[in-house]
Amino acid sequence: MKKIFVIGDLSRTEIYDTVSRLKPWFERFVRIDIIDLSKEKSIGKAGAEIAVVFGGDGAILATCRVLGRNQIPIIGVHMGRFGFLAEVMEKEVCFSLEKIFQGNYRVRKRMLLLCQVERAGKTIQESVGINDAVISRSSLSRLISIKLCINEEDVATYRADGLIVSTPLGSTAHSLSAGGPLLTPDLRAFVIVPICPHTLTNRPLVVSGDIRIEMELLSYLGGTGLTVDGQVYTELEVNDRVKVMRSDTEVQMIDTGTRTFYGVLREKLNWGGQPNYGRN
Repeated sequence: MKKIFVIGDLSRTEIYDTVSRLKPWFERFVRIDIIDLSKEKSIGKAGAEIAVVFGGDGAILATCRVLGRNQIPIIGVHMGRFGFLAEVMEKEVCFSLEKIFQGNYRVRKRMLLLCQVERAGKTIQESVGINDAVISRSSLSRLISIKLCINEEDVATYRADGLIVSTPLGSTAHSLSAGGPLLTPDLRAFVIVPICPHTLTNRPLVVSGDIRIEMELLSYLGGTGLTVDGQVYTELEVNDRVKVMRSDTEVQMIDTGTRTFYGVLREKLNWGGQPNYGRN
């Protein structure tokens, strides 16, 4: 391995100090480019073989976005709160990365979603996301109306607080908190989940990743918008159309064999944990 990206939000003192401390260690093995997520809007491959991302899950989401169509294998070093996507704990970083520099890892490819916002027949915003695309309100306690079509067929009109379209990786994020199912990350599928729907018959849908999803905003309330991965926001107007499909690029996650999907569920979400029968 000749060159890597070392990526993080260097405006955070903890991240800056850690990257600075490890810089001499990295340079014993590889050439590095240090990239500040707080400043960079896009980055190309520039010959880098992998990206080592310091931070939380949000830093990994941001790295995927700034790489755009130039995806390279990503390994996350957990320095955030939840750490669902990060493979390596900070205390294990040197041991784990030495293995990676020696080629002892696999790359797992996961689907990305491509999201387009159309207004009056013109595309005004296009974003790539790992987790989800969400139409929701940022203010006022009132329902909004969203028409859902799949492959140009009318499916339903939701009266709800919003609507989530999630990838399998994103099924453990906003979708889960809204009552959506968990999907294993190797699937090629979307989850469509209404947020607090007004009718009890509205339930989450799991659909093929090869279909085209279209959501149309039928009612306008100030502060209604589309958010991709919780980071890219677009204000919506009535009759705007949000189109979601599988991107022709995929995120590449480095797997060192130290974690599994089900192990992370048990560790982070207490999946299958026993009830607390302790006495009051």
